[in-house]
Amino acid sequence: MSASRLRVAVVDDHSLFAESLAIALRVRDIDARTVIPDPSSTFAQLGRAIVKTQPHLVLLDLDLGVAGDGMRLVSGLAGGGISVVIVTGSPDRVHQGEALAHGARAVIEKSAPFTEIVAAVERVRNRLPIMPRKERDQLLADYRAAEEDSRDLRRRFASLTRREAEVLTQLMAGRQVTEIARLRFVSESTVRTQVKSVLAKLGVSSQLTAVGLAHQARWQPPSDGTAATGLGQRPALPAAG
Repeated sequence: MSASRLRVAVVDDHSLFAESLAIALRVRDIDARTVIPDPSSTFAQLGRAIVKTQPHLVLLDLDLGVAGDGMRLVSGLAGGGISVVIVTGSPDRVHQGEALAHGARAVIEKSAPFTEIVAAVERVRNRLPIMPRKERDQLLADYRAAEEDSRDLRRRFASLTRREAEVLTQLMAGRQVTEIARLRFVSESTVRTQVKSVLAKLGVSSQLTAVGLAHQARWQPPSDGTAATGLGQRPALPAAG
């Protein structure tokens, strides 16, 4: 193999797609290899399998099936000096923006023609930008906005007192105020006051919405009684041309 050839690893749990793309790249004199995730392997093992191919560029799917979320590989590969381009079937712009924030160079829809994906690889080989700056910036903005919303949500749940967190836990279990009062040996008025406080702190107007928000945030009641957060060697690119 010539030292000037671009080495590419196609990482996808769909072997037919990965092999077809690799063939399309080899036609362009690109040293393309596939890495198909083994469901029994850990992400650390998958990462080592990718690095073993000594790629300059990794074409990475985010949805690796039973293997899990390919996002877990992005920062490690990019941090090791390997270019990462996401080739995904997911339309989730926040997830795409997260990949860029973690070091991916570009995102390409898996539904795009192979010619478009191959063209992107050629741009990497020629050291050219892969995706329009405006599109990249918008994806990053979408991700950062979602992250800020998530931080705000965590702050709201963290503001709950221990008693309020206990009440919310009971509401999530489907219990009514009367039953909660009986179980806690307190008056119904006390529980209603605590429910109102929970709704105010979470910024919602109903118990149902509060419960839905808790499930959405995957909130878990605190277990320690202290807080109510509950929210859980680099290969150089070959010369251009």
